Amino acid sequence: MTTAPEPPVTPLRFLSLEITSRCQLTCRSHCYAEAGPTRGHGSMTGADWHRIIDEAATLGAKTVQLIGGEPTLHPAFTELVEHAVQNGLRVRVYSNLVRIRDRHWQLFEHPQVSLATSVYSDDADEHDAITGRCGSHAATRANVIAAVHRGVRVKVGIVDMGGKQRAAQARAEMQALGVHRVQVDPVRAVGNAAGVAIPSTAALCGRCGNGKAAVLPDGQVSVCEIGRFLTAGSVKSASLASVLAGGRWAQVRAIVPRRASADAVCPPDCSPNDDTACGPETGDDPCGPADDDGDDG
Repeated sequence: MTTAPEPPVTPLRFLSLEITSRCQLTCRSHCYAEAGPTRGHGSMTGADWHRIIDEAATLGAKTVQLIGGEPTLHPAFTELVEHAVQNGLRVRVYSNLVRIRDRHWQLFEHPQVSLATSVYSDDADEHDAITGRCGSHAATRANVIAAVHRGVRVKVGIVDMGGKQRAAQARAEMQALGVHRVQVDPVRAVGNAAGVAIPSTAALCGRCGNGKAAVLPDGQVSVCEIGRFLTAGSVKSASLASVLAGGRWAQVRAIVPRRASADAVCPPDCSPNDDTACGPETGDDPCGPADDDGDDG
């Protein structure tokens, strides 16, 4: 007789599923996932992701986020969104919005689904230089406008890499287009932004792993997609519940420096936040946007 794994000590509320490392963009200066056009979808199969979505619902999660890379490039993207919705979960799709197919818009218009994206400048040349793709600003901007017109809930995160980057102007432009949730945040020293340095927990908001987790393309479970260097085991060989209830999960959560106050905000790549401090309207909420749509991420 098999014994059901113990539920995680900290209830799971938000699960980020990094379903692919493939992306049309080459954000060499800051992409935490080091994604790009030549990267793959990882070793997790569509069936694996279906199982993790089922487990997330069983564990009490309220929201799953599909992220990458560019999640819409995954061959099982549509069915994964539909499966999460059928499980009663809210779904946030973090897309670069470079190319959105008609069937994707149909998904995004569902009341349980919302969109998030990243913008870097109101100047097309500057934005395109950061993403490494000519025309990416025009494509993303056009799809932000389309989302607003369709009544799709959309949030925008602006990664500010300093210097004379037009991050503030980008925020003003997004707000003028009708996006109500826009957050500017400094780049975090993870992935491409880490350079030759070893990633540091100083780059984290301080609430990683607190009611939230991320599953990476190879099945490794991390405290969040930004804290991807803190992993606790793989769901390829174990259940999500057993990983989150294990001793290694407790250890990596303990490594994350907890902030004495809520003055640190989540990076937009974690989930676009609003203008409030990271996390919570209540003291025990996980790091993530304090949304008007009820997302707990």
